[in-house]
Amino acid sequence: MATPPQASPGYSRTITPQMDSLSSKPDQSAMSPAPPTISSGAPRFPPPISQQDQIPSPSIKLPTMLSPGNGVKTGSSVPHMSTPPGPPVFASPVRPAAVPFRTSPATPQPVAFSSASSLPTSSPPYFSNGSVELQQQLPSAIEEPVPDGKSPCVLFSAHKVLKHKKQANVPSLGFGVLVSPGRDTSPGPQVIQRDPHRCHDCGAYSNLYSNILIGSGQWQCVICGNLNGSEGEYIALSKEELRNFPELSSPLVDFIQTGNKRPIFVPVTDSRTSAPVVLVIDECLDEQHLQYLQSSLHAFVDSLPPTTRIGIILYGRAVSVYDFSEESIASAEVIPGGASPTQEALKALIYGTGISLSPMHASKEVAHLIFSSLRPYKLNVPEASRDRCLGTAVEVALAIIQGPSADFSRGVVKRPGVNSRIIVCAGGPNTYGPGSVPHSYTHPNYPHKEKTAIKWMEHLGREAHQQNTVIDILCAGTCPVRVPVLQPLAKASGGAFVLHDDFGEAFGMNLQRASARAAGSHGLLEIRCSDDILVTQVVGPGEEAHIENHETFKNDLSLCIRMLSVEETQCFSISMENRHDIKNDFVFFQFAIQYSNVYQADITRVITIRLPTVDSVPEYLQSVEDEVAAVLIAKRTLLGAKSHSDAIDMRTTIDERVKDIALKFGSQVPKSNLRRFPKEISLLPEFLFHLRRGPLLGNIVGHEDERSVLRNLFLNASFDLSLRMIAPRCLMHREGGTFEELPAYDLVMQSDTAVVLDHGTDVFIWLGAELAADEGRSAAAVAACKTLAEELTELRFPAPRILAFKEGSSQARYFVSRLIPAHKDPPYEQEARFPQLRTLTTEQRTKLKSSFIHFDDPSICEWIRSLKVVPPEPI
Repeated sequence: MATPPQASPGYSRTITPQMDSLSSKPDQSAMSPAPPTISSGAPRFPPPISQQDQIPSPSIKLPTMLSPGNGVKTGSSVPHMSTPPGPPVFASPVRPAAVPFRTSPATPQPVAFSSASSLPTSSPPYFSNGSVELQQQLPSAIEEPVPDGKSPCVLFSAHKVLKHKKQANVPSLGFGVLVSPGRDTSPGPQVIQRDPHRCHDCGAYSNLYSNILIGSGQWQCVICGNLNGSEGEYIALSKEELRNFPELSSPLVDFIQTGNKRPIFVPVTDSRTSAPVVLVIDECLDEQHLQYLQSSLHAFVDSLPPTTRIGIILYGRAVSVYDFSEESIASAEVIPGGASPTQEALKALIYGTGISLSPMHASKEVAHLIFSSLRPYKLNVPEASRDRCLGTAVEVALAIIQGPSADFSRGVVKRPGVNSRIIVCAGGPNTYGPGSVPHSYTHPNYPHKEKTAIKWMEHLGREAHQQNTVIDILCAGTCPVRVPVLQPLAKASGGAFVLHDDFGEAFGMNLQRASARAAGSHGLLEIRCSDDILVTQVVGPGEEAHIENHETFKNDLSLCIRMLSVEETQCFSISMENRHDIKNDFVFFQFAIQYSNVYQADITRVITIRLPTVDSVPEYLQSVEDEVAAVLIAKRTLLGAKSHSDAIDMRTTIDERVKDIALKFGSQVPKSNLRRFPKEISLLPEFLFHLRRGPLLGNIVGHEDERSVLRNLFLNASFDLSLRMIAPRCLMHREGGTFEELPAYDLVMQSDTAVVLDHGTDVFIWLGAELAADEGRSAAAVAACKTLAEELTELRFPAPRILAFKEGSSQARYFVSRLIPAHKDPPYEQEARFPQLRTLTTEQRTKLKSSFIHFDDPSICEWIRSLKVVPPEPI
């Protein structure tokens, strides 16, 4: 592995609660595909480790650099934390991609690995305009060797590409990249306020690898080899002068369209904070749930910026649209919920005397008054059988956001200038009005009605997307919400769907973070590669776009993806193959992201990466980033897990994948039929073992709806969150308030310690029985652990639930089930993979051994040996 920062399963590090310095190799974190860097990807995933995410928490001291951050950034808004610690240095996961485009396992289309015949060409061939000959003659913009491109927005699974097609196209390992279009970069990208220079033939952008004739200013495209003019801009006296052009000196640049949309013209009121947020709230809640919800809503209103416009809608059997013009009482217009609202009803609402959307500085007290006036559901009807017209309520919310700009007579809707957001707070299924399903699964026509409801919800979500409105659905409580019906509404609009145990702390945090998410709009991702490379699959929050550029670029064969929204927490997973044996020393990749940002400026972000090609398989394996490769594999695998039975099949797929990697890239054990797993990617099996037994594919999560939501979240998630959802990060509390990072093995459950386990959507704090008996020490340990948990997840969306419990309690099973059962291994293997054991006394080790309860789950060594593969040695 080419990633020095990655820690082996047996590596431990110390983390101190007061951190004042960055991790040891900050630069590596911000790079993605270069050989010396770690590639990882996610909407805001630091590959190797982005500078922001790599910064350890204020309470963490890292002897070596942590791997990509888990959603934490510097500049935290939380006053008591400086910077959260980066994620563990375990292997990283990889996500799949597909052409035709796939977005989640819930997608009705069949999942299939891309076939070369049906996929668009990554790049056009060279054309006979002299470009081929010039390729060797043109001087490059910069004389000294140009480093292979590095960008925190792009993370490759390997820093090198195998030349031979047969060796490169081994599907069990695969090759790909994680692209985070909306990821913030630190330092920020170079900004250019002019139009970019593009290849007249294939549409690619000029970049730091382009060969340039300084006398004429002509530049040669790295994708197709065509020679292009620069309108005299690139004419220079020396190659040194070309460094003054950001696109010729940096792998990542942002072009901002000139004109009155430039950021310098944005008024102080900042369009991002004035975008409307409409709350659509379930009024069919019992008293206990309602009390939690009211607390969360009050805190939410207090957190909003004063310029944010807010709307409040309640839904049950009817839709109540609250009026902010009444300052002393909670007043609402009521619309029947049994059918879509009529144009007359919407006109009366929008053109009436009431105020449905109001800025927070003028309506905060009214909002608090409305929330305080909410009353629990009084009828004696089971939760699942209560009438809820969620579909009608969302239609009304969309109409309010459009306001008088909507021409109801012609059905024409103008797009607002900024992104709006609807946040649905749901406690049960949509059982009344359009998009509804029967109260009971036993209804004779339930399957048909569910299918009809899913189509209606997806159509409504697409309408919202066309109107620049994102719909987030936050569900809570114990009543099943019929996830298959509601999820398409959020997904089609570019929003999130999140389940919670209740309307308490985690729900309230997600309510605040959902409204604060910066979302760009009108996003388009273009992927161009050297003609040697073929894009086979794309997975992420978007859909394939068919755009005709032939009038402008006659041979534009780029793959275009229309993004549903452009957010930092999202990521695209792109799988690739060799078209044929590669003869060149380098291959090129260019990713162009076009979107309108939250300030209404039109941005074109161009990222160009160059990777060297090699003949040697060991050299290639040495460049593989275990973490990124694991995420890509995991996303490709999860794409096929549409149901519980599919998930079981996917576990078998993981087993076969490990065997095949050992067969194709490993070595034969002398005088044995066993294969040795390649040592260069020794961390990969542990990531895949966590994947097959964790909540995404295993049986840890009880209900299929919960698994479905987790899988859909994972397929779109940033690299950081994806990595944590696959492999938990384990931190043991030490005296003095420090934390030691250890492998996520059950050997960590030492009775005199406290442990924090970060598993992406859940964070667990485990308190050993011996420590719990000492009130003073246990209180200090729990406080330190909670602070660390908040630091680790302060900017993560969705916000995870944080659970604390003692050793031996019933809730401790959530913690134990996520740890690898290494207590079954012989002592020498335990010490090799968990070196911290060597610090324990004989008495402590005996006590630890006696605390384990026997069960049938295999350890990682037992699992790998059952596949006829010898486990790789810990690094």
